[in-house]
Amino acid sequence: MLSAAIQILAFALALLGVLGATVATLLPNWKVSTNVWSSIMTPISQMQGLWMDCVWYSSGVFSCTMKNSMLSLPAYLQTTRAAMVLSCMVATFGLCLASLGKGHTAIAAGGCFILASFLCLVPASWFTNEVITAFLTTDLPESSKYQPGGALCVTFISAGFLLAGGVIFCLSCPGKRTRRPDYASSANPDRPVLYRDEQQRRELQTEQNSFEDEG
Repeated sequence: MLSAAIQILAFALALLGVLGATVATLLPNWKVSTNVWSSIMTPISQMQGLWMDCVWYSSGVFSCTMKNSMLSLPAYLQTTRAAMVLSCMVATFGLCLASLGKGHTAIAAGGCFILASFLCLVPASWFTNEVITAFLTTDLPESSKYQPGGALCVTFISAGFLLAGGVIFCLSCPGKRTRRPDYASSANPDRPVLYRDEQQRRELQTEQNSFEDEG
């Protein structure tokens, strides 16, 4: 089994991954606009997240609008929403298992962290591909083009932390330990090796047989 210090490091990496995934899920800058306006009353930055769309005006006003309608959202956005929430839940459950500090629960915690990592990576990659594809489309106006935002970077980094922590926890699996024999007969190598419990059982059986013979 790996040392306790390595497991503490894995727990810290997984904790950073959980916090990062949770923050990234709530951030509004999954994609940001590339168009910057010069007028005072027009927005200088537009950003869209999983749950809200925000606008930052040059006057310093920051306004956000919640995405209340599920049916109007594209498929990749709905999938990313569900996957990120599920990733945070699975990773949190993995932290609970890892805090127990036992061998088999550590393996289960590692599996949870690896699963949570893939639940971050797959939708984030799909989201990034959709943003880049729309950006490279020539028939869209500049005001409708977006580029990947900081929340995606946080998501990928958090997924890396979760994956690293999960792999370390899985490597902490205790191997099968074979019991070493108490003694072996060097004079007769073909004689089966006796373990301590088997030796005691046979000695007790021999004593019982001797008592029966004397009786």
